[in-house]
Amino acid sequence: MDDIFNRYAPLIQDYIYAHGWQSLRGVQEQAAELLFDTDDHLLICSSTASGKTEAAFFPVISTLLNDPSTEGFSVLYIAPLKSLINDQFDRLSELLDMSGIPLYHWHGDVSSSHKAKALKEPRGILQITPESLESMLINRQNDLTRLFGDLRFVIIDEVHALMGTDRGRQISCQLTRLDRKLICKPRRIGLSATIKDKKSAGEWLAAGTSRKTSFTDVGEERPLWRIGVEQFFIKEKETSTPADEEGALYENGDFAPLSVGKTDERTAEKTVFDPGFDYVYKATKNKSCILFSNSREETEYVTSALRQIAEAKNEEDRFLIHHGNLSAALREETERKLKNEDEGKYTACATVTLELGIDIGRLERVIQMDAPTTVSSFLQRLGRSGRRDLPPEMLMVIREEEPLPNTPLQQCIPWGLLRAIAIIQLYIEERFIEGPGEKSMPMSLLFQQTLSMLAANGELTPAALASKVLTLPPFVEVEKEDYRDLLRAMVAEDYISITEEKGLIVGLAGEKLTSSFKFYASFKDSDDFTVRWGSDEIGTITSAPPAGDRFALAGRVWEVEECDVKRKLIYVHPVKGRMQVSWPGDFGEIHTRILERMRQVLREDAEYPYLQKNALNRLKEARTIARNTGMTERAVVRLGGFSYCFFPWLGTKSSRTLRRLLKHYSGELGISSVEFEGCYAIPFKMEKGCEDDLPARLLALIERDGLEVTELVPDGEAPSNDKYDPLLPPTLLRKAYALDRLDLEEVILRLSRFS
Repeated sequence: MDDIFNRYAPLIQDYIYAHGWQSLRGVQEQAAELLFDTDDHLLICSSTASGKTEAAFFPVISTLLNDPSTEGFSVLYIAPLKSLINDQFDRLSELLDMSGIPLYHWHGDVSSSHKAKALKEPRGILQITPESLESMLINRQNDLTRLFGDLRFVIIDEVHALMGTDRGRQISCQLTRLDRKLICKPRRIGLSATIKDKKSAGEWLAAGTSRKTSFTDVGEERPLWRIGVEQFFIKEKETSTPADEEGALYENGDFAPLSVGKTDERTAEKTVFDPGFDYVYKATKNKSCILFSNSREETEYVTSALRQIAEAKNEEDRFLIHHGNLSAALREETERKLKNEDEGKYTACATVTLELGIDIGRLERVIQMDAPTTVSSFLQRLGRSGRRDLPPEMLMVIREEEPLPNTPLQQCIPWGLLRAIAIIQLYIEERFIEGPGEKSMPMSLLFQQTLSMLAANGELTPAALASKVLTLPPFVEVEKEDYRDLLRAMVAEDYISITEEKGLIVGLAGEKLTSSFKFYASFKDSDDFTVRWGSDEIGTITSAPPAGDRFALAGRVWEVEECDVKRKLIYVHPVKGRMQVSWPGDFGEIHTRILERMRQVLREDAEYPYLQKNALNRLKEARTIARNTGMTERAVVRLGGFSYCFFPWLGTKSSRTLRRLLKHYSGELGISSVEFEGCYAIPFKMEKGCEDDLPARLLALIERDGLEVTELVPDGEAPSNDKYDPLLPPTLLRKAYALDRLDLEEVILRLSRFS
């Protein structure tokens, strides 16, 4: 420690002494060496709560103190969530209090006076979201040199959550545009806990620059985990029975009991709660927890259910809620209560908004409703607990409808339970983590960046515009002819106008888009209505219910008093009850390796020690069904009559492709009514032919025609998935969909194995 410690600025040394640190962590020593002794970009990869923030900022701040900047921001910190920026702002404020280095944060919830001060005296560290940075590139184009003329470092937090997404690609565009404007070439530092392929991550971090990327490579001890997985059938109107009370602790293959709370014998016979929610209620009692769900809908519903149980038991409501449609005040209240241990122990029901690296103190347990969709998300969520020398602890609770005797085969399988087991086993056995999703034609982002470039620069010739846009890292694979087609379409719809000098400028329709703050985001948004109870802002919903209607938000049910459509305001008052609620959204894609491991779970006889009683029994039932039907050995299983089901064991992308193949060749195969139940099963009708030779027949047709993946997206279809897709030419949408959301190669390989 001494060598690196002595190279830190005295301010950092004092901070370390004041906090009683006995030593630096390996990642902190290694990051400091690379930042002090090289000129490379740096990707800091280390587990959650391992000190990545300090690993980056201690040497960066030391550098700034040793060589102060007189004007312009020295450090640009980019994070995907406002809450993460707010959290880091509080943490860094303490560190920088006596340093003389100013610290500013900038996003939609920050006061205009704070932003005005940052613009007037741009120095030190600026923390910002990608959306606010986009606004700055457009609206302060002529002031960028003053603001960032001495930029030394760009720090990007939660790299894994950005890579492979349009937000991550947007950041690559923004940093490249900023580099082109400045004489200085800042170093980039990425922070992440879950990276599968460091090489790809390093390339993403360095995109558009000539610097190479170095990596921290600290050998970490294998994790100590406490994990339990339990399953329940949904029986909200039936009396529940005491749940199994033991979970499991995992440590390199060793397991031990894990208590989730005792049943109150005095009230056990009186409970009428859904057994899954009752189990969760007991598991969170007297503990600081986060309860993760995979959607805002489920988060709202489970929060309401737990609050109702507390009310029925005459116990304190200790349940908080946190997701992107809540007001900033409610989200910040949840974060504050989690951090302040003196206020008591709370459970925050949350989506991905609490998955990332907000410091929430001594969190004792994570509850996961249903299985996450990725190994990466599982690791991030598990890592939210177990800080301050406690092992991470997670309970996965799988709730499903109980199959009836006549339930179709594919709906008799507990897919969520299998996915939970597969995700855990893949990481235990292989340290598997999904790689970033790639896009060769990110057309929605290309539309946005084209308008952004024109809005920032004014009139450009078509050649100059293409030169500026198509050389941005995310667009290097876009063909020039495809970009011409996009520009022609944008001109036809007046998003772009042609001047008398044959230059291009933002058109009237484009001005309407770029003048809205919503333009800056690369992800989908909606025209939301703000919900108010008196003077309190509760959050937003996507549509306006009439007076008297009820809806769920912030874990409560509200009745509409008045709706001001023009101002997009809804006035409400709270009422008792529980309701479902829905928001538009994409719940993500599942990797093929997870499906393959799920198939193996059904085939093998292993009894995973983290499975609790109900989950273990349910798995045994599923294995019996699988063996009796042959669904893990044969690609196609007959369900009776003309009904069949294809079990491809492919991820979302390839399963989507297979379904399109079956529909494409439905006439020649003699099949019809091709359905799609996630990536798990494809039911269909077939009046003639044998199920066993279907994969071979399909493969022969593909080879006969030399089928191209673009042929699976027929004329007349205009797949719309990303924010600006509805504004794009259908021909480009079809091509982009085929290239980026289908995988014919993997399907052909799987069909050949089935044949």
